Amino acid sequence: MAAASKPSRLSYRLSRARVSYVDVIAVAFAALLTLAILVPFINVIAVSFASQTAYYNNRFMLFPPEFTLSNYKELFKDNRILTGYRTSGTLALLGVPLNMFLTVSLAYGTSRPAYPGKKLIMFIVLFTMFFSGGIIPLYLLIKGMRLTDTLASVILCTGLGTFNMILVRNYFYALPDSLMESAKLDGAGEWRILLRIALPLSLPILATVSLFYLVDRWNEWYLAMIFIRSTKKTTLQLVLRSIMLVNQMTNAIQSATAIDQLQRFDIGVRMGAIVVTILPVMCVFPFLQKHFAKGVMVGAIKT
Repeated sequence: MAAASKPSRLSYRLSRARVSYVDVIAVAFAALLTLAILVPFINVIAVSFASQTAYYNNRFMLFPPEFTLSNYKELFKDNRILTGYRTSGTLALLGVPLNMFLTVSLAYGTSRPAYPGKKLIMFIVLFTMFFSGGIIPLYLLIKGMRLTDTLASVILCTGLGTFNMILVRNYFYALPDSLMESAKLDGAGEWRILLRIALPLSLPILATVSLFYLVDRWNEWYLAMIFIRSTKKTTLQLVLRSIMLVNQMTNAIQSATAIDQLQRFDIGVRMGAIVVTILPVMCVFPFLQKHFAKGVMVGAIKT
């Protein structure tokens, strides 16, 4: 037993000796980078729950000395917040499945060696990453299809993300060809191979791309600003933008009293708007985190 314990102690000492100054510097740099990301984020949350007096006494805070919900009450006084949540949620629920269907279908098809015309298709798809027709032809197209002032115009205009499709395609390339050939010998078709073999093995990249599409749909504002005119279909980002502009104009024009200033803590309302916007994505991200790093690394490398 004594002889067996000596190698283990020796290996432990050797493993400790392998830690170099470069490792220490890398860990310290990563820790500083993490703090640089977390501290402003925590400060935003703290300010959103702080009063105006507490904020001006200490503009940098990690915990509000006077906890209050007045900023969120001021924010949710506008009923358009619920409208924005409903519209952005609808865009995410309808848009993300369409994005994933188009992305996975095209990525799997162009990753197969015998797919006819895949080079031409890839050239056409990649061409859109560098050149586009512009917003005026796009608007005329949507208007000609009579889709203006509908959510379908926003959903269909971003049906496929070229970068996301490339990630999924490279991941499919990394799958062993022997699995596909064995399935074909057993009589499986391409759809069955995709559903029974390719997709179960591609959960990391599918979770990663789904998160990309979810964030993109949830933060949609540009296309909604162009195509949607009805206030009942306004996205959350445009609602928050409108509320912030109104608050800024009100504070600039009116000479508020001390009580009004406490009730209209503009910076606190802004921070609350940021928290309200990112909260749904924050709730989804922990469930996809374990697949995120692996999906990006494998999908970004063509084998």
